[in-house]
Parts: sequence; C-alpha cells; structure tokens
Amino acid sequence: MRVLHTSDWHLGRSFHRVGLLSAQEAFLDHLVETARERRVDAVLVSGDVYDRAVPPLSAVELYDDALHRLAGLGVPTLMISGNHDSARRLGVGAGLMERAGIHLRTDPARCGEPVVLADEHGDVAVYGLPYLEPALVRDVLGAGKAGHTAVLRAALDRVRADLATRPAGTRSIVLAHAFVAGGAPSDSERDITVGGVAAVPAELFDGIDYVALGHLHGCQTIGERIRYSGSPLAYSFSESDQRKSMWLVDLGAGHAFTAERIDCPVPRTLARIRGRIEELLAGPEFAPYEGAWLEATLTDPVRPHEPMARLAERFPHVLSLVFAPERSDEDAHTGYAERLKGRTDREVAEDFVAHVRGGTGPDESERAVLHGALDDVRTDDTLNEVAR
Repeated sequence: MRVLHTSDWHLGRSFHRVGLLSAQEAFLDHLVETARERRVDAVLVSGDVYDRAVPPLSAVELYDDALHRLAGLGVPTLMISGNHDSARRLGVGAGLMERAGIHLRTDPARCGEPVVLADEHGDVAVYGLPYLEPALVRDVLGAGKAGHTAVLRAALDRVRADLATRPAGTRSIVLAHAFVAGGAPSDSERDITVGGVAAVPAELFDGIDYVALGHLHGCQTIGERIRYSGSPLAYSFSESDQRKSMWLVDLGAGHAFTAERIDCPVPRTLARIRGRIEELLAGPEFAPYEGAWLEATLTDPVRPHEPMARLAERFPHVLSLVFAPERSDEDAHTGYAERLKGRTDREVAEDFVAHVRGGTGPDESERAVLHGALDDVRTDDTLNEVAR
C-alpha cells in the first residue's frame, strides 16, 4: 500500500503580504502529478487545508480543483480538519464526496470509523482524527479531562477498539493534527496550548503502522513510523532552512515499512541576513541573496535613514526588517531598570533614546522635542488636577 502524506496547505495564506496562491497552485499540480507518476494508492492530508475558518473564494476554488483532479485519477484522498480549518465548513458534503473517493474526517465522533483500503497483502484501515480542541470534544469522546493528551488518548482508544474487530493482519494508518512531543515548531504555527501543555506523548500511537501528522511546519520524524510531512511552503522566516517535502510511504506485508521524501517546488528562496546596512549593501558575500525573499537584521548602533527603501535597491524582495543594535559589553550586562535609578524624566527619555540606539543619545533638535513633549504632559496633568 503506497500513500502520499502531506499537510498544512494553508490555502489562502500570504507571506509578509505577498500572495502565495500561484505557489500553492504549483504545489497542488506537483501533488497530483506525483500521485499519478508514483502510482499512489491514497493521498493523506493531515489538516490545516485552509489558513482560516472562512477562506477566500480563490482558495476554495484551488481546493475544489485539486480534489476533482485526484478523484479523476481514481486516487482515494483522506483529509482531516486542522486547528486553522472550520471543521463544519470543511466537512460539508462529506457523504456525497465519499462516493467519489474523497473521504473527509472532520467529526470527532467518527474517530473510530476507518476508510478501509486493500492491496495484495490485505486490508489497511485508515483513521482520521481531526484536530481535537479539548474543551469542545472532551464530552463527545468521553475523555474526562480537557487536555490534549486526554482527548487524543480517548480518540485512539476508539481506533484500537475498532481495529480489534478487524481480521488479523489488518494494517493501520492514523491521521492526526497535534503537537507531538519531540517535534520542532516554527514561528508560523498557531499556538494550541491548553493549561500550559500543548505536546502529547508519542507513545499514544504505539502499535499503529503509520502515523501521518499535521500541525508542525517542518518535515520531521518523531519515530520511524510517526512523521510530520510539514507544510509544502514556508510561511515564516523561521522556516528558511527547512526542506519542504511530502512523505511517500509504502506499507508492505506484515509490518514492512519504507518512507521516501518527495521535495516540493520552491517559489523563491528564503534567507536571513545580518549586519550593518552599509555592509549589507556593499558586501559581495550577500550577492546570492539578491533574488531571495529576505529578512534583514540591522545591527547599526543608530537606526539608518529609510533602511527598507535602501535595502530594496539591492534586494528587491526584502520583506522583513529587524533592528538589533550592537551594544557595548557594559550595556549588555546592565539591566534597563538599574540604569534608570535616580534619573529625572528628561534623563530617562534621553536614556531611552540611547538605549534603543545602542548608546547614541538624542542630538540637540531631538532633545528639544523630547523636553517640549514632557513639558506639555506636565501642563496637561496640572490642568487636570486643578479641574478635579
């Protein structure tokens, strides 16, 4: 049984205000072509199909087209809702779609109802566990507690109860959208912490032949049979070093298992560079990044004039600017509150300017503006006090 595991499409999402619809379309073209060329028996989509509960029409059209093409190939597709999706909206028409081989699992109550596929080695039971928001599904699943571990354990109890009724040798696949302990997050996943705990132990999935995870955007292996496919595109600069891919998984006779990474198309390279603005604008070592989507961290002690416009002359696709002024060793080890002790309001304001500039205080014209603003505030406070 050969399955193609993907997740976290986030259709409709942009990247620092740059639209990604064409890049997402290219990925879906790649997905359909891979399913055809590699003779895939099923496509698994482990949640976060859309980026938000009410996606834009362009994203819905892209999703609709992809499902029609997969159905046209005769490749069953199994899809769960993620924490970004509206489970109710994504699940509309699930019964009708099932007739075309598109199996949507968005209802937590159906965790124990598999899609049963078959090959020359017997049956494969595929269970879809949609994102389980603890407070909302605890009673549905009879979990008792409202934590991620409790509700996922309750869902897997239903999976194992169903598996126990299947013929001996039935292989199992579970799709889940969760933060499993041992996984490495990035900056672009939405926080799902409940009561200070978001991660669930990998041991919950013991005995499952393959666990197709979604939620974390980096492709990674938690255990040989427990894997995140990651998102097909980068959605934050924290993912600039990630290799975006899908898993092509083969389940053979018994517990035979192999997995191969299939790279996804890259619309544009992501990069992070760091230094003073003049270094970034002139340094030959930064030439490879001139065509990349770029995050630039400026270390100038004083914030440069119009830094974004100046950087864009060399790096036309610079999207993000971060300021991290170089500081002296003394400033780096002295707390800000400590440096304010015994200072007047004017001195505090001037110290703040020096603090954010890495030690360079205001010039005479800036000092006059600061003092004038402070005088105006004092005047307003006095008038308010008199009015009382």
